[in-house]
Amino acid sequence: MIIVNLDVMMAKRKIGLAALAECIGLTQANLSILKNGKGKAIRFSTLNQLCKELECQPGDILEYREE
Repeated sequence: MIIVNLDVMMAKRKIGLAALAECIGLTQANLSILKNGKGKAIRFSTLNQLCKELECQPGDILEYREE
């Protein structure tokens, strides 16, 4: 199972949903879906922008756990 830790990284960087969505060029609704772990996929370009804005690595946002 892939766990999305975007909310954790956003809290660590003290950035809100609206600000991050604007920075990376996503709608708040789409970013919220991703943040809440409801998304089915993520584009590498989106992951790249998230890592750039949050100054982190992909592994800080995405985590694999066995079910």
